[in-house]
Amino acid sequence: MISVLIADDQALVRGGFRLILDSHDDLTVVGEAEDGQEAVDLATRLQPDVTLMDIRMPALDGIQATRRLVEASATKVLILTTFDLDEYVYEAMRAGASGFLLKTVRPQQLAAAVRDVAHGDALLAPSITRRLVEAFVHRPPPGSSVPPRLAELTERELEVLKLVAQGLSNAEIATHLVVGESTAKTHVSRIFMKLQLRDRAQAVVLAYESGLIQPGDAPTLGMANSSPPPATIQPQSDSS
Repeated sequence: MISVLIADDQALVRGGFRLILDSHDDLTVVGEAEDGQEAVDLATRLQPDVTLMDIRMPALDGIQATRRLVEASATKVLILTTFDLDEYVYEAMRAGASGFLLKTVRPQQLAAAVRDVAHGDALLAPSITRRLVEAFVHRPPPGSSVPPRLAELTERELEVLKLVAQGLSNAEIATHLVVGESTAKTHVSRIFMKLQLRDRAQAVVLAYESGLIQPGDAPTLGMANSSPPPATIQPQSDSS
């Protein structure tokens, strides 16, 4: 059973999410919070598997609450936002959120997203990822070399990191590189260890911030449809 905490300042929104999630046998809502501080307090006490976190809340906003939860608990944070150009979404990812969705997401997609995040995946909504990156990630100066933080990676590992940041699963990376899936998984595991990354959401942020990839580079697979479901970035192991 996956336990969920819902944090949103609107009671109607909390009630709607609870109704959706509680209709699934493997999901249970263990609490509701109407502001960020209450979300931190409840999550610390209840230790939910996933916290659905609104961004704009009184007392403590969703970004600060996410940062505190990631530092102090094992709960995974899934950001829910109304606007696909919300300037705070990128900061929420940097704070440690495992993914983000629009509040217009369909009920079945919401349930699936909670499961994905609970299982250690990083979930990014295709409808906002591209524009978010273009708006808030700045390229390093022209002519810069591989950033110092990435210097320990081999040429192949840099290539794999680019593919991870573009949203490819281990199986897709293996196909792209014409190697076995276990080999791809080993590369990803070593990258995470060398760079001290917790999950693939952090890998996406690092790759864009370092200039390793740029907006418009090799788009994430599965985004050809006009209204695709959220893209799940699969972990390389049980915890990544």
